[in-house]
Amino acid sequence: MRATRLLAATVLTILTTAVHAAPQYVAAGTPLPRFYLLKEGSHRYLRYVQAADSNTPLDIWQRDIRFDGRRVQIRQRWDATGKAPSVKWLDSSFEAGTLRPLTHTRITEKDGKKTVEGFAFAPDKVTGLPDLANNAQKTLSVASPEPTFNFEADMELLQALPLADGYEAQLVLYHPGSPAAPTRYTFRVAGSEAIAGPAGPVDCWVVTTDYNQPGTVSKFWFARTTQLMVRQESRMPDGRLLIKTLID
Repeated sequence: MRATRLLAATVLTILTTAVHAAPQYVAAGTPLPRFYLLKEGSHRYLRYVQAADSNTPLDIWQRDIRFDGRRVQIRQRWDATGKAPSVKWLDSSFEAGTLRPLTHTRITEKDGKKTVEGFAFAPDKVTGLPDLANNAQKTLSVASPEPTFNFEADMELLQALPLADGYEAQLVLYHPGSPAAPTRYTFRVAGSEAIAGPAGPVDCWVVTTDYNQPGTVSKFWFARTTQLMVRQESRMPDGRLLIKTLID
């Protein structure tokens, strides 16, 4: 009986260790195991803020993926309404198979003002695109101790990872235009859950991260079959909940 208990304890320890294994570092430029799940097409999300019993819409967010030989292009459009209507366009290019970022442009129109920003990614730094007309970020130069992914394409990046029970990934991410250096973040598969989707319930992987801010948690729901993001919830500093939910 004692031997049986010892064997059971050993098995439990092995299983626990496997589930809580160290995060897998995913280097920018290495092949992504489930890149094949990225498909050409468009998806739209509603972003809104939830506070107590109120829900305040922010914008409609469209993401388009296109393949062009050895490159992937991700275009985004954000249409905000309300007291401060605005439109924002993002156009990003990546290496196919790895999602290593190549270029990124961002154009914002708000209050009658147009702001143009453009960036080039290299293994050791991110710089402003010198030949982009009216580039407000032309002089930007941020050193990258290790190759970085583009933070503004995190949804597609997470979609291409081998999500599974107990999986953890460590990624270097940089938000184009930020003066802060690229930073490592850890994303964990916390479990699975069925949630409402545009066409009915969707079985999802639940992925969490604290974005290096202990005590906070952002949650993502990725469909188990396609790994397309269905929903994201992030707690804001003022206590309100920012929600992104798939429309179509």
